[in-house]
Amino acid sequence: MTDRHVPVPGGLTYAQAGVDIDAGDALVEAIKPLAKSTRRPGAEASLGGFGALFDLKAAGFKDPLIVATTDGVGTKLKIAIETGRHDRVGVDLVAMCVNDLLAQGAEPLLFLDYYATSKLDIAVATSVVAGIAEGCRQAGAALVGGETAEMPGMYAGGDYDLAGFSLGAVERDRVLPDLDGQKAGDVLIGIGSSGPHSNGYSMIRKIVERSGLGWDAPAPFATGMTLAEALLAPTRIYVKSILPLIRGQLIKGGAHITGGGLIENPPRAIAEGLHAKIDWNAWPLPPVFAWLQEVGGVSDHELRRTFNCGVGFILIASPEHAPAVLESLLDAGEDAFVIGELAAQ
Repeated sequence: MTDRHVPVPGGLTYAQAGVDIDAGDALVEAIKPLAKSTRRPGAEASLGGFGALFDLKAAGFKDPLIVATTDGVGTKLKIAIETGRHDRVGVDLVAMCVNDLLAQGAEPLLFLDYYATSKLDIAVATSVVAGIAEGCRQAGAALVGGETAEMPGMYAGGDYDLAGFSLGAVERDRVLPDLDGQKAGDVLIGIGSSGPHSNGYSMIRKIVERSGLGWDAPAPFATGMTLAEALLAPTRIYVKSILPLIRGQLIKGGAHITGGGLIENPPRAIAEGLHAKIDWNAWPLPPVFAWLQEVGGVSDHELRRTFNCGVGFILIASPEHAPAVLESLLDAGEDAFVIGELAAQ
């Protein structure tokens, strides 16, 4: 029998084709402690197997429905790549998935990532995964695995792409939105964002190009920060603030404000025959959006359908529950405010 470990004269290796299996193995070893730090009831968060198990009973669920989400970071990654700042985008990746789970009333349970690049840089990849682990800790989700794909010829230079996948659960009688319970006059409560989050960055990069500023220039809208630092502010993760409101049955719906902004996302959480009547003067437009609008010559409508404009999440509550919802959010450290109400079509 031929010994396949003996090199064949002139034979190709996977490394010669541009894929370094040893580097992939080294990355797994480097991120194992990061995954371990995200352990939670129901998941051991150990890496290396072909799949991950989760014990819903150990997590305290009785009659749950499973909710699954997936998302990416988009062209915000280009800023991270061009400036060598890779430690924050992992938080964005988690946030974009787990905040979507909240809109269905679900508690995030586990998270998996997909990291694809032309040539694996262990230091860069470890930095990205460290951000993912931080996001998982904030969300209470176990980082149970993922995939690292080294694909020569698919990506240029040091480019990489990210995708995230999160699984959550919600008790059958707590699913959101509660479309049957919504009524005209229900209150819309906005929760402040940390900036553009992970949406509209193709436009942002065009506006920065128009401004003539470099990524290392002082941010015109933020004191003591470079433009890159300010625009790489991670997406806020709202799990610890919103989950108690879901469990207390204090809200009737929620909208994560992502692509489509404040125009296209709220209708996804609102019953037929009702619409979001937003008071656009209810909160000040944060400086980053005012700068983007001015430099880019962006209309109000285009701004509102592209960006969150300072509102990262909207909750729907009855008038009698709205004061308690606001108090809970403020106590949790959120910037929360009434932005309007539901009205009949």
